[in-house]
This record gives sequence, C-alpha cells and structure tokens, in this order.
Amino acid sequence: MHPTACHSYHNTFIIIDTKHITVNDIFLFIPNLIGYLRIVTAVLSFISMRSHPIFTLVFYGISGFLDAFDGYAARKFNQGTRFGAVLDMVTDRCATSSLIVYLGTIYPNYTFFWQMLVSLDLASHYMHMYAMLSLGSASHKNVDSKQSKILSLYYNNRSVLFFVCLANELFYVAIYLHYYNFFWLGTILAWLSAPVWFFKQFANVVQLKNASMILARMDAEDKSK
Repeated sequence: MHPTACHSYHNTFIIIDTKHITVNDIFLFIPNLIGYLRIVTAVLSFISMRSHPIFTLVFYGISGFLDAFDGYAARKFNQGTRFGAVLDMVTDRCATSSLIVYLGTIYPNYTFFWQMLVSLDLASHYMHMYAMLSLGSASHKNVDSKQSKILSLYYNNRSVLFFVCLANELFYVAIYLHYYNFFWLGTILAWLSAPVWFFKQFANVVQLKNASMILARMDAEDKSK
C-alpha cells in the first residue's frame, strides 16, 4: 500500500497518511468502537434476560440496531478492517446464540429445535467465512451470483441484508416476549417475522452447502495435482 491515500469528500481532496497506522489505531477505529458498544449492550441484555424483559428488549435492540452503523462507519471513514469484519460476525453469532440458549431454558420442550438452530447458524457462517477466505476473497460478503443467487442477493444488497437480519432477530425476541405475555406484542411480532426467519434458515442451509462444495472442490483440485 502506498504510504499516502487520497480521498475526495464534496470536491475537497484530503491526503491521509497511512504509514504510521498501529495495532492500537486499528482497535480504536470508529466501526470497531461501535462493535465494542454492541458487545456491552448485548451482555447487559443477557444479564437482564431472566427478570427484566423491558431492559432486555432495549439493550438487545440497541446492540442489533448498531449493527447497521458499523459497516456504514467503515465505508464513510475508510476504516474497514479484517478485525472489524470478524468482530461484527462473531458479535452477531454470539448474541443470537445466547438468546436462543435462553429460549431453551424457558421452552425446554423444544430443546432439540433450539440446538439445531444454533448449530446451523454457527456451522453455516463459519464454513462460509473459511471457504471465502480460502478463495482469496477480502470479505465473506463478496459472493458472486454464479456461486449462489440467493447468497449474492442476501450479502450484496444491503437493504435485503439489513431487513432479513432484523426480522430474524425480531422473531427470536418475539418468542422471548411471548413467554412473558408482553401485551400480545410477542405473538404478533412472531407471526409477522416468521416468513423472513424461515428464509434466513433456508439461506443458512444454502450457505452451508455452498461452502462445503467450494472447500470440497478445492480439495479435489489439490489432490488431483
């Protein structure tokens, strides 16, 4: 990388010196700071989850809502990093898995269902990221339509990505609120978000299959040599 980078904002050219970026600078990039705040609010939602559904709704909602801003900040301030990308995905997966784990405690009759959902979510995203990195992609979101039209639409269209992720989280939150008889809000939100939640699970299956095919194809090519 050249020691300086030129960026244009509203026809004003600014020269940014990138030669002296340190590890500590990366940790303090704006999108990463947003990521840390997401972690804090998510943990606060875990603490309040058993006894304070209103606090849980607020904290978990803030954590999910901030997910829309770390990527925006990364693009706006040219602060996209590998660390930030992984931090974002790990926070998403941990928050969702932790909420599902709690659903398993209040709906024990559906424990197997919750276990399968966590397993599918973690397995599909881990294998997808590993497969994309193995292909030399700079981001797990750089999915070509030739690989999968569904995944390409999901990852490359920010509106679709935001809406699907929002509805997916809303479904789990709704199931949580339903248990606490939250003024029928949980029941209504669960029915409204269920179709998009189902699409997200289908996308996870497609993602798992697609990643498996990529890795197996690379293995076959290596063994053939």
